[in-house]
Amino acid sequence: MMSKHKNFRSRAPLRLGLAGGGTDLSPYSDTHGGAVLNITIDRFAHASLRLTEKSEVKIDVLDMGASATHPMGHLPTDGPFALAAGVYNYVVERYLAGRPFGAEIATTIDAPPGSGLGASSALTVALLDSFRAAFELPLGEYDVAHGAFEIERVDLGLAGGKQDQYAASFGGVNFIEFLADDRVIVNPLRISDTILYDLQSSIVICFSGQSRASETVIREQVSAMSRNDAQVIENLHKLKRDAHDMKLALSRGDFSSLARLLNESWKAKKATASSVTNSHIDNLWSVAHNNGAFAGKVSGAGGGGFVMFLVDPDSRPRIFKALAEAGGVPADVNLTKDGVVSWPTSI
Repeated sequence: MMSKHKNFRSRAPLRLGLAGGGTDLSPYSDTHGGAVLNITIDRFAHASLRLTEKSEVKIDVLDMGASATHPMGHLPTDGPFALAAGVYNYVVERYLAGRPFGAEIATTIDAPPGSGLGASSALTVALLDSFRAAFELPLGEYDVAHGAFEIERVDLGLAGGKQDQYAASFGGVNFIEFLADDRVIVNPLRISDTILYDLQSSIVICFSGQSRASETVIREQVSAMSRNDAQVIENLHKLKRDAHDMKLALSRGDFSSLARLLNESWKAKKATASSVTNSHIDNLWSVAHNNGAFAGKVSGAGGGGFVMFLVDPDSRPRIFKALAEAGGVPADVNLTKDGVVSWPTSI
């Protein structure tokens, strides 16, 4: 069934990974089970979808200044158009019995490329949810997240884990478990508002100025998992335990334990692949620590992108100044509770 509306907009939140990142990767999650703790923030992936009577599909990747138009049908999934084209192909083949349609698709993301904030997966979720709304597809949060995972990891062959799609689809503070046979359990955490206010006041994020290719880090980690590297597997076990422990610490508002676990997780994360960190990231961590940060880690796979810090809120001005002088781009974040949303629009 198709909606009576023709124009739709959607947005899905980006996320910060607090603990467990890497344990959502296969083959670790298939063999041992993975667990992550993440939170969504007020930066979003945006998509717009306009259904047209034309026999072509136009894709505009607005933040990259890229545009392409193809005859409607199976779209080529290359370059900056891969995600939008991949979602279009997936919906046509999976839900529309192979019947293509004319459309204009536009996307943008509130973060630079290679941010480590789960932006690509959030955009895939936003795109898929806009098609869900346009064609009134019977998809819930789990279905949208799993569909986005299949598009990225299976159809497009992009390296990565599973947490980002579920964070973007559900939103909020989630403890997510990854089991064999693609089973995923999302546990939304009921954290008191006062604890969340403190957490939000205590987080500083800093763009390292370096966009990172997450595939390099992820392929190194997957290679180590596949050959059952004992040191890497043990550090992944540690990351999973930290996710469980951090869930309890956050629920209790125990910020001293949060800081300790964040630092321990960063140490274990660095031991899973040599490309997780570099001298610039290490310097930003040292600068923040020397100016009052309690803990810090790279968001996402590592190698660049954003670094997040847990700080004394009263130290924020000093930390901001020091990070900027060290070549970083510090920023505040607001935590969000909502996941992906789509709506018809006349704009």
